[in-house]
Amino acid sequence: MATISSSTTSAIDVRALVTQLMAVERQPINTLNAKIANYEVKISSFGTISGLVSGFQAASANLNTSLQKLSAAPSDPSVFSATAANTAVPGTYSVNVSQLAQSQNLVAAGKTSSSTAIGDGTATTVTFDLGTISGGTLTNGTYSGATFTSNGGGTASITIDGTNNTLEGIRDAVNAAGLGVTATIVNDGSGTPYRLALSSSSSGASSSFKITTSGGDGSIDSLLGYDPAGTQNLNQTLAAQNANLTVNGIAITSASNSVSEAIQGVTLTLKNTTATAATLTVARDTAAINTAAASFVDAHNALASQIKSRSAYGTVGKETGALAGDSALRLMQDQMRGILLTPATGGTLTSLTQAGISIQQDGSMKLDSSKLNSAIATDFGDVSNLFSGSTGYVARLEAWAKSSLASGGLIETRSKSLNTNIKNYNAEIEKLENRMSALEKKYTREYTNLNTLLYNMNNTSAYLTQQLSTNNSSN
Repeated sequence: MATISSSTTSAIDVRALVTQLMAVERQPINTLNAKIANYEVKISSFGTISGLVSGFQAASANLNTSLQKLSAAPSDPSVFSATAANTAVPGTYSVNVSQLAQSQNLVAAGKTSSSTAIGDGTATTVTFDLGTISGGTLTNGTYSGATFTSNGGGTASITIDGTNNTLEGIRDAVNAAGLGVTATIVNDGSGTPYRLALSSSSSGASSSFKITTSGGDGSIDSLLGYDPAGTQNLNQTLAAQNANLTVNGIAITSASNSVSEAIQGVTLTLKNTTATAATLTVARDTAAINTAAASFVDAHNALASQIKSRSAYGTVGKETGALAGDSALRLMQDQMRGILLTPATGGTLTSLTQAGISIQQDGSMKLDSSKLNSAIATDFGDVSNLFSGSTGYVARLEAWAKSSLASGGLIETRSKSLNTNIKNYNAEIEKLENRMSALEKKYTREYTNLNTLLYNMNNTSAYLTQQLSTNNSSN
């Protein structure tokens, strides 16, 4: 008898079929994700360009600043050091230092201990007055026949009582009060080694001091009372004095060893007196200018190289740049080239090449320091105009960089546009994802139902086959 065979297994792999169908349906989402990835690369590239433009702006500003710098070189650095501001006048100056400024220093009688109480602790007011000691003679640290004139800065006081009537307590009270006087304790190695030393916080002849006491403890007065015109219970180890010097033969007096008025724009820091006059040479700081010019060239080359590579179209063996064809980057490139191709005006120098910065065939810059130094030596005014004048290259490039980075500038505007596109694409993807979710459920439901139908049909076929087989056997 003939038999009919029939499979009762599932006819469709629903999961695999739905996965394949959804892969086709998701193509628009994949396309949008690819666009987003491309825009993110562009945004990252603009971030790199922005950092390089910022570095170029800083290098341009530094070169403009360095052009105004002057160096101040002493013939003998052990006598004085010097710094020159941009208001200084280049030239050579003769400096003779006959006396350094110093602070007055007094030392009290020695004590056997720095922590033992002095006197009975009765509250005593100790008052300090800064001023000038005049006339008289000084013998072994003590004045006779001298006068003291207050400098008009006012007096300041501390109170010594049972809580601080030791050398250490007095020291701490003086230092905490901000009296214009500094206190320390020295050990001279004698039988009564601990001695309170008082020093004016400022140098200069008008920073000597007078100390008066009032109160019931005479021991504090015996220790600290000091009147240059009267009783002196402390011994002077250093006299307050001004610095005395001459600049080009003109006598100068200064309360400090930092002298900023003797030479226009120059600050002298005096270290020693001179036996013979030293010289100070104030000149253009060519080292600083060259360093700044080298940094300017490097910053330009780094920026130009990245603009070139990221805007390039691909050729054989060369990838297309992330920003190839981008209008914002192309405009930035054109603007920078336009500045470099437009001559400066207002001086005899009109191109960067004349000051040692040449433009190479590949668009990069190259610095010739000797040519730059020669231009500075020949006519610094023209070099300054070429770089920093209203039509100067560095000034214009710095302004361009600042404008490119500014709010609403090319970089920010283009980056915002790209971010807006990404936001819009993500919103579109979100809608499509919702549709994909519904569609996947629909496909799964439909093919599951179809699979059930086929399964039932297979079962029916198997049943009929079995019945036919049974009937044939009966016959």
